[in-house]
Amino acid sequence: MSFEDTLQNMVRDCPGAIGIALMGSDGIPVAQLQVESDDAGELRDDVSAAGIEFGRVLEDMRKAADGVGGGRLEESFVGLSNYWLLFRPVDDEFFLVVALTRSGNLGKARYLLRRHLEPLRAQL
Repeated sequence: MSFEDTLQNMVRDCPGAIGIALMGSDGIPVAQLQVESDDAGELRDDVSAAGIEFGRVLEDMRKAADGVGGGRLEESFVGLSNYWLLFRPVDDEFFLVVALTRSGNLGKARYLLRRHLEPLRAQL
């Protein structure tokens, strides 16, 4: 199964998903998928843009977690007035970002990220 197939399955199974991207820590998207949604706002064209912008924050959070002895960062989400962004590191070099409408199912998105994490790692 390809990265795109895995991302397609995740978005298909998550109510309210706007898009998903597998990002390199350098800010370059490896694979991404957008969903047509009237609720997507400015994000409708490129969920990887959110990954690029918030990827820097994610890296700072990883460093902060190390600094306080909290262990490895496992997930993070940002609630914005227009949508949710959920981040999940795949390994040290890659992370996933999922964008959801405010009425989207955040719990289901978290579950799907955990469920598909190992298959994605195996593909890297």
